Amino acid sequence: MPSLGRILSRPTAKPYRTRHLDAEEKPYLNAQGHVDFAPGDVENPHNWSTARRWYCTCTAVLLVVNATLASSGPSGCFPSISKDFGVSEEAAGLTITLFLLGYCAGPLLFAPLSEFYGRRWIFYITFLLYLAFNFLCAFAPNFAALLVGRFLTGTFVSAPLSNGPGVLADLWDPVERGNAMAAFSCMVWIGPAMGPVIAGFLQLKEDWRWIFYVLLWFGGGTAIIMFTLPETFGPMILKTKARRVRAAQMPGYEHVKAPVEDTDRSLARVYKVALTRPWIILFDTISLLCAVYMSIVYTLLYMLFSIYPIVFQQRRGWNAGVGELPLVGTVVGSLLGAVVVVVDSRRKARRVARGEKLEPEDRLPIAMIGGVGFAVTMFWFAWTAEFNSIHWIVPTIAGVFLASSLMLIFVGYLNYLVDTYLMYAASAIAANTVCRSACGAAAPLFTNQMFTALGIGGGGSLIGGVATLLAVIPFAFYKYGKQIRRRSKFAPTDEEEEVTEGQKPDDEEQQRRSASADANAQSSTRPHARREHGRDTDGDASVVSSSSSASSLEESTVVAGAGSGGKRGSGLEGEWEKEEENKRSKRGEVEEEEEEEKQRGRDDDLQNALGEPRDENRNFGKES
Repeated sequence: MPSLGRILSRPTAKPYRTRHLDAEEKPYLNAQGHVDFAPGDVENPHNWSTARRWYCTCTAVLLVVNATLASSGPSGCFPSISKDFGVSEEAAGLTITLFLLGYCAGPLLFAPLSEFYGRRWIFYITFLLYLAFNFLCAFAPNFAALLVGRFLTGTFVSAPLSNGPGVLADLWDPVERGNAMAAFSCMVWIGPAMGPVIAGFLQLKEDWRWIFYVLLWFGGGTAIIMFTLPETFGPMILKTKARRVRAAQMPGYEHVKAPVEDTDRSLARVYKVALTRPWIILFDTISLLCAVYMSIVYTLLYMLFSIYPIVFQQRRGWNAGVGELPLVGTVVGSLLGAVVVVVDSRRKARRVARGEKLEPEDRLPIAMIGGVGFAVTMFWFAWTAEFNSIHWIVPTIAGVFLASSLMLIFVGYLNYLVDTYLMYAASAIAANTVCRSACGAAAPLFTNQMFTALGIGGGGSLIGGVATLLAVIPFAFYKYGKQIRRRSKFAPTDEEEEVTEGQKPDDEEQQRRSASADANAQSSTRPHARREHGRDTDGDASVVSSSSSASSLEESTVVAGAGSGGKRGSGLEGEWEKEEENKRSKRGEVEEEEEEEKQRGRDDDLQNALGEPRDENRNFGKES
């Protein structure tokens, strides 16, 4: 009954489709003979209605709110934890430290799994395990059990943080994705700010266990909504579609496959790349400096949950609930930062519409503003909070603009990393996430001692001084970033620059051969079919945009031969000229396709959140 199926598809957020395929309706196949999304296919997440896509987006964001709220919740009731278990407040801070250390597992463990099994089931399994171990926290019989529960809950709830942006990439075109990414980034800041506020008021009447009761209730409600989330990962949807086609036994289509089924990917190979490549890219110049800066930013975020109680409870004598309320100012600040990000995205959209080409460094102006604002507002907050004679609203307002500055740095640098490393963006962001989570984990262990020894003014000035030094980085990248990228093994520049200047191989396959001898040997022996659509089948979750390895090798060899001044035999001149003519013809076709893409407003230069290639939308679902 199609009408009933269509009605029931709405509450489950799944696109309408009949249970049985119509034998007269032949499946759509791409040029390689794989099952693919037809134009306007209702099963393609990019073709879902706007309301349905926003519903899925809000569900993913809600999972992130659970993660970020749980990360800081116990910080509002350290005294209660300390009293109940007979430990120091610094030891109670381990409940935050171990939770954030669990965050480090997300990009390395669950992101590769989501590319292998799809988004939905990773969310289902990890979130249910998060809820299960939250029971261990809420009813912990001793301090050790609480710490074990916190580490495990942090590990499992890190999946929404690492895979949530992937859901946004599945649902939205790059130009449309700006607002969704702004909402996602906001929750990374709002959740941690609200956790101590809730816990502070609960501690006034109840004890520390009540914050975990709240997390369980909130998580239980979220789980109900989570089960309505459909699969959004294109390759997995096509895999299911191919299975349905084979099950229908259509004549001539009994053995069709989805692109992902026609590769020799294995989980071991996926993890080999996921666990090694991030650490190689981490020490690339741009990646390393971004990791340092964002680690400082993330550390300060979790330091604030200890600084605010010192300022408003210890210094001004406010109670545990009211003393956490100024943190609401940081929520306002993050929203203000999100507005700036949306405005900046629209400004870039207009530039793209005018035909302008955006460089990765065009992401940096908001980070430059945020860097200066970070230093200024940190000094403002520190020295107005130092003296009780200054009205409480003054440091609170400083906290608003401090949060805005941190938000701009966070978003600006993440987008810069993505646009810089493109096909390696997943690895670059994974390394960045692990580093900043590890640094943020240390914040509760030293913040009280630091501000007790130096005072609010002195401790804040130390942070402000470091922020002043770091503020130079985005300005330096803005001016010299292009030259730095040319010298990097992992940061591709424009094809024209690569070919004419000869500083870098002209596609991703050649970059991989230059970066690793092992990859060189594998690339030379791998069948051409395994590089369809430029996919790196060695296991990186990122999608790459390059031609086949065979044509790339020929082209780079021709360029190298021409550039070296080597002489060719007369018998090869005609063949060489023919190859050159074929390449010029291919370049003309590519230029025409790029022009058509720009006219449709689908250029991927605007909001590339996860490192897809420039033609990500056109080839959506076709990558293996």
